[in-house]
Amino acid sequence: MSMRLDPWGHFAVEDYEKLLKEFGIQPIDQVLSQYSLEHIYFTRKVIFGHRDLDVWFNKFLHGEKTAVLTGFMPSGYPHLGTAMVYEELKYFQQKGVFVKIVIADAEAYAVRRENRNEVIQRGLDFVAHAIAWGINPDKAEFYFQTEMPSSYYRLIQMFSRKVTQAEIEAIYGDLAPAKIIAALTQAADILHLQLDEFGGYKYVIVPVGVDQDPHLRLTRDLADRFKHELGFERPASLYHKLMRGLDGNKMSKSRPEYAIHLNESLEIAEKKVINALTGGRITAEEQKRRGGEPWKCTIFELYTYHLIRDDKRLEEIYYECTTGKILCGQCKRNASELLKQLLKNHQDSLKEVFESRLIEKLVKKPLF
Repeated sequence: MSMRLDPWGHFAVEDYEKLLKEFGIQPIDQVLSQYSLEHIYFTRKVIFGHRDLDVWFNKFLHGEKTAVLTGFMPSGYPHLGTAMVYEELKYFQQKGVFVKIVIADAEAYAVRRENRNEVIQRGLDFVAHAIAWGINPDKAEFYFQTEMPSSYYRLIQMFSRKVTQAEIEAIYGDLAPAKIIAALTQAADILHLQLDEFGGYKYVIVPVGVDQDPHLRLTRDLADRFKHELGFERPASLYHKLMRGLDGNKMSKSRPEYAIHLNESLEIAEKKVINALTGGRITAEEQKRRGGEPWKCTIFELYTYHLIRDDKRLEEIYYECTTGKILCGQCKRNASELLKQLLKNHQDSLKEVFESRLIEKLVKKPLF
């Protein structure tokens, strides 16, 4: 049975190896052997696949104009899954890459049917959280889709000429008009940076959760079809595993009860962790005898993606779990303390960002 990735869905991916083969995504291993990519997301294979990362990185090393671009749909509030993308953007920025972030307010309004005023305010919150996470605003650019000039929107119209309904359905399934427009708008988001008007960054990489790969496949096809007319090069892409919500499905802004939000009160975050799905056995006695299954555990994901930077300590936690030396209750309490410290540090930084009124200078707020 073939797999289908849904950029607007909320189900977790279970078989990443199958996904690599089925969609032609390249495994990250070969690139890791060629280049020094030292972030824990690479070394722990949280980032597990790519399209043309090696091509893009080679251009970057040779001084070509390169950029990293990704976007956020403000249909909810930033959570730890969102922070994974912030972390990747920060990593590339620290290497000297120009960062551009789109707030997909048009998509949130049309696809999610969100209130326009709320979308705008939440979009500004996404920018504030990005800066609080460590993205340097002096070396980044942020924009709302609805505030872009006509040359950006012209791309959407032009793209519609060279894609068929059959192709859209093959990539996404049967889509409503709002989602078709959203897909073409995302292609404009990814490719517009290559135009001289927007900086002429011919080599763009897009870090996303793997559920967003349909947008990259469509955009790469469109880049090929407009190569001679507009001079586009195929964008590269980087895929991280989807952080699971605390019920085991994808962490999603549309399912707030199963996500850890970056503005979460520390008390609520702790309660969510205590109630999270784990890889523990049915009884304490069985877990002591057989050990837990951390590869099934949402708490171990918290450790892997955010809470434990030291690989040796992460290995110790894995060993303690699989040998039954620690039970889920204690492990959850340990994770909740680390999580509360992470959230407190971030929220302290976020408060400083808001108090500085920096966001008002960085982003042109759309008109209703």
